[in-house]
Amino acid sequence: MTSTAKSHPIRILVAKPGLDGHDRGAKVVAAALRDAGMEVVYTGLHQTPEMIAAAAVQEDVDVVGLSILSGAHMTLFPRVKQLLDDAGRDDIVLLGGGIIPDDDIRSLEGQGIAKLFGPGATTAEIIEFIKTVVGSKSA
Repeated sequence: MTSTAKSHPIRILVAKPGLDGHDRGAKVVAAALRDAGMEVVYTGLHQTPEMIAAAAVQEDVDVVGLSILSGAHMTLFPRVKQLLDDAGRDDIVLLGGGIIPDDDIRSLEGQGIAKLFGPGATTAEIIEFIKTVVGSKSA
């Protein structure tokens, strides 16, 4: 019998890379993910891409969610993606949110970032996206 459900709760690491000190949105999303039955690791503020990738590998997460409001998204997302790939964890879904121009969203998604959520995205949308993507990977 094949099951499309994971044998364990979805594990997600939520991180605030770089110098951005605004973490209210990340904490709201982390709480919503936890309330939806996911295991959430929140790394806190001022994380380097190296710290985020190492924590993702150590915690054996399914998803890494980055919250970036500093404008450094075109550097930070690709760097975390590269570090995960280099660690042999290209299976980890990388997504995020923040204030990101549409052209940059298209560019980052073209580089393998699974999804970028902007202002106005609901926690329900984020939860549904994660469940869909992680569920489809385990099928």
